[in-house]
Amino acid sequence: MAHDLLNSIALLERTPGALDALLRGLPDAWTRRNEGDGTFTVAEVLGHLIYADKKDWLPRTRKILSQQNSTHATDELPVFDPFDRWGHIEECRGKTLSGLLDEFARVRSDCIVDLRGLNLNTEQLSLRGRHPALGAVTLSELLATWAAHDLTHLHQISRIMATQYGEEVGPFRAFLGVMKCNGHGG
Repeated sequence: MAHDLLNSIALLERTPGALDALLRGLPDAWTRRNEGDGTFTVAEVLGHLIYADKKDWLPRTRKILSQQNSTHATDELPVFDPFDRWGHIEECRGKTLSGLLDEFARVRSDCIVDLRGLNLNTEQLSLRGRHPALGAVTLSELLATWAAHDLTHLHQISRIMATQYGEEVGPFRAFLGVMKCNGHGG
């Protein structure tokens, strides 16, 4: 499927509600446990999504768009600031799951308003920036990744929660793909 900004926005708008419906009111046993050393809890995934919305997607979008009025040579792409994969720890500190869900809904709503307000056109979506690890990426690729990033973390949350019943499902584990998944790099 070719990237379509309106399709991405439709998904991005729904993620907070989907997470709210799944998680609000669940016992901590589902949301405050992780999959082992160096892994996230459900609450930390929410913090990560909040942190990424604040520090990654729109700041990088604006950095790419900054070249529109720049006098830089065409081969000088704006370079993204590195993303702190553990920056969410502060987002989570001392917050309840309900508080994180509320904050994510608020932050995401603000991001969608800002994204819509950019009134991006096809030419702008083809502008490029430089990712610290991946090299040149287009604005369209960045925004498609934002939507796919949400889906990755919805999957991660399902996996974290399923892990809590890893042994209790017994032989049914053979039929539960979410319990066979070992996570994904990145």
